[in-house]
Amino acid sequence: MNNRLDYFKLSPQASNKLVELTLQLSKKPLMVDLAHLIMLRASQLNGCAFCVDMHVKEAKIHGERELRLHHVAVWRESQLFTPVERAALEWTEALTQLSPHGISDSLYARVREQFSEHDLSDLSFLIVAINGWNRLNVAFQAIPGSSDELFGLSKANLN
Repeated sequence: MNNRLDYFKLSPQASNKLVELTLQLSKKPLMVDLAHLIMLRASQLNGCAFCVDMHVKEAKIHGERELRLHHVAVWRESQLFTPVERAALEWTEALTQLSPHGISDSLYARVREQFSEHDLSDLSFLIVAINGWNRLNVAFQAIPGSSDELFGLSKANLN
């Protein structure tokens, strides 16, 4: 059982704003298919068990193939991802684990080949949002699966 605080109850306005931002971005046409991959990869990198659990279940409910979910951690070696997905995953890693030297011009150029300026901006805000969720859930040790009923994740049939 988790003995740390419930940030959602203690800071409901801030929590709800982050929910609103995440939902707004996730519903954009380009992000509908990319959001689960992006949020899963950032959560893996940040060691957020709650979010990895949640985003695997969400992706499965939304029709993502299980093999692709297993390959997110090894996307560079996998042939299961499109050039757009690969660019999104690379950008996710770069923004999640910022290099002391920032984002290189070559990475930016590769990603811009796949995304418009507007879409790259939205993608970046979604990455910022999931990194925020990861940091909150890691800090306060959110229990994986503890919100399945609330978020309708039981439909994934993953126990």
